[in-house]
Amino acid sequence: MSESTDTSPATTEEPVVSNRKQPFPQGFLSTISTGWAERSETIAPPRIEAAYAAARRVALSALFPGSRLVIPAGELKQRSNDTDYPFRAHSAFAHLTGWGADSEPGSVLVFEPRGDEGHDVMLYFRERADRTTSEFYADASVGEFWIGPRPSLAQVAADLAIATAHLDAFTASDADRVVDEDAELSRIVSELRLIKDEHEIAQLQLAVDVTGAGFDDIVRELPRIVTHPRGERVVEGVFHQRARSDGNGEGYDTIAASGAHACYLHWTRNDGRVLPGDLILIDAGVELDSLYTADITRTLPVNGRFTEVQRRVYETVREAADVAFAAARPGVKFREIHEAAMSVIAARVAEWGLIPVTAQEALDADHGGQHRRYMVHGTSHHLGLDVHDCAQARRDMYYEGELAPGMVFTIEPGLYFQADDLTVPEELRGIGVRIEDDILMTTEGPVNLSAGIPRTADEIEAWIARLSS
Repeated sequence: MSESTDTSPATTEEPVVSNRKQPFPQGFLSTISTGWAERSETIAPPRIEAAYAAARRVALSALFPGSRLVIPAGELKQRSNDTDYPFRAHSAFAHLTGWGADSEPGSVLVFEPRGDEGHDVMLYFRERADRTTSEFYADASVGEFWIGPRPSLAQVAADLAIATAHLDAFTASDADRVVDEDAELSRIVSELRLIKDEHEIAQLQLAVDVTGAGFDDIVRELPRIVTHPRGERVVEGVFHQRARSDGNGEGYDTIAASGAHACYLHWTRNDGRVLPGDLILIDAGVELDSLYTADITRTLPVNGRFTEVQRRVYETVREAADVAFAAARPGVKFREIHEAAMSVIAARVAEWGLIPVTAQEALDADHGGQHRRYMVHGTSHHLGLDVHDCAQARRDMYYEGELAPGMVFTIEPGLYFQADDLTVPEELRGIGVRIEDDILMTTEGPVNLSAGIPRTADEIEAWIARLSS
């Protein structure tokens, strides 16, 4: 990686230098701003999502008459010393602007009230620097000499169909005002995302489709994966290639959990072997340039065939997923998806003699829960711009809320028998299974957006035989 440099000109005085920053000589400063061709600026029609974002802004404006609203995109976050993590705009900002992976750090969307008659909306961001300015060549965070071309105010205004202004104007206008994040605003912008519009649904389907291609890539590479001492890392890398080539990246850290690692719900170290005879649990999702993400889990027998015990556990989890899917209908409470899945989990672990009570007793809201030892997590969460979308929504609109057309959520039951769990037979220890699909609720009922990715034990085995041989 190239070194960032100091903007200080060379002088007769002793310059302030360091191992990282050196002064520019006068010859450089005298010539750097000249000799450049004129830059053409193409103004294209608004992108498709501009109209959808505009409708969202109107809806938000109506909920806060007379109030000034400030929605920041966020800033770059330091990774180490002078390197930053890749920038990713706040989901509320992306939702209200339609600006995705190409959004600018430090941008701010501001709703200025027009009395009680709506708002004037302005998008503030740092205008690209003219080549006569020191920012162009000396600022490694925003200088185009370092990071490449940046958009102009006019380009973004046309692209998003929204008024734009230089970030300096926002800073000046707020010199005497402190803007705090408002809890009510955070809640409302989260709740606005509970129902997806047709553009969002199309983006989520595309994210699922690209994720499915990433899973195909992993299956094809299984013969190579098993030869590597850190095969889990190879799984992660194979999926990353698909995520970056066909999307913006991953929507969250990939879980590539082989063998007993599959019993750790958020195993992201991904540093273990992938051994024939074991299962590998892969929880991964591609995030598109629009920032919408998929969230899919499949559990695969590494050698292509489930053992009898593995198949029994796997098909139990699939049964729970199918029962949960069948329970999901418009008007049903969101939490009932989880309750449906847990009825299967409780019944099976009781049948196998793993809990000291009946399934009915385990499902008692006050005194039960014994079966939860083997499935601690919930069965569903909303999905969209965030992998756990709409998280700031009120409980009575989320967990206690009713399913409605346009909602997109996961169904992801699992069973996890830790390698050192003495409450289960030895043959079960170290087996972890999760099946996760992305579901769209329609007026007719649920639609599995990820149904094209093999799900049943037989389909999984055929998939591996077809692609990895």
